[in-house]
Amino acid sequence: MQQIIELQMIIFVIMLVGFILTKMNVIKPAGRKCLTDLLIDIILPCNIICSFMIKMNSEIIQATVKVLLIALGIQVICYFLGKVLYPFAKESQKSVLKYATMCSNAGFMGNPIIEGIYGPQGLLFASVYLIPLRFFMWSAGLSCFTRTNLKDTVKKLAIHPCIIAVWIGFFLMFTQVEMPAFLYQILKYFSSCTLPISILVIGSIMAGIQVKTIVTKLTLYFCGIRLLLIPVITLVICRVLGLEELVTEVCVVLAGMPAGSTTAILADKYGQDAEYASKCVFISTLLSLVTIPLLKFMMSVF
Repeated sequence: MQQIIELQMIIFVIMLVGFILTKMNVIKPAGRKCLTDLLIDIILPCNIICSFMIKMNSEIIQATVKVLLIALGIQVICYFLGKVLYPFAKESQKSVLKYATMCSNAGFMGNPIIEGIYGPQGLLFASVYLIPLRFFMWSAGLSCFTRTNLKDTVKKLAIHPCIIAVWIGFFLMFTQVEMPAFLYQILKYFSSCTLPISILVIGSIMAGIQVKTIVTKLTLYFCGIRLLLIPVITLVICRVLGLEELVTEVCVVLAGMPAGSTTAILADKYGQDAEYASKCVFISTLLSLVTIPLLKFMMSVF
């Protein structure tokens, strides 16, 4: 618990730095876009590949399959929750809430948190957990804002740097091929940038929101679903199935991540309520600093 609290404090301080630098106009919109592109195209893929570079055995293979199946099941559950839990929301907000319920920030925020708490093997499970999430993000998730077809979905998934990194990681793990030492060090150096850059970007995004208008009954209701209901459902499923503790904890923590920052990006791009989307990202990210340690405590008790 102390380790999680310390990590959350680090995240909060880095987030605050991103917020302040943006308010001071040091990080401008164009600069933030560059940081985001760098994170998605280079840093996160390096982080993912490094997570797969461990000694393989039958237990790890079985565990990764379990993580994949649990993640797929949770995404299906989130898809239906998004459809039925917001009948009273405005039409302009429903698409935002559906997407944000289905697509969390498990990539930007989840990977560094899992690596900080559970180490390389936890990061391996986190990378596998993200496969169904990314599939839903570019298929059912994108359809919340616009029409999409199977061909476009397959294309987006096929060329997404993080998905390519997962397949490279699987290849290295199953073949146990050792890459040159200098290349591994390059990957490690980029990988070590994951937490500060990703949290800095989130802090920068938050700087563009009017704090006074964020806390409403609907946003708090959404946060209860995204940060508590979904991970509790995940915990119950994992306990009923009798899964290993590390698999359970990684799945529950990732299931309790806040709304993905892509919620606001896509809402703005397709003419939906981008301001409300930004509020959902902001308040859920802020509250996750409290709910993630709470989830860890719950898992130690139940």
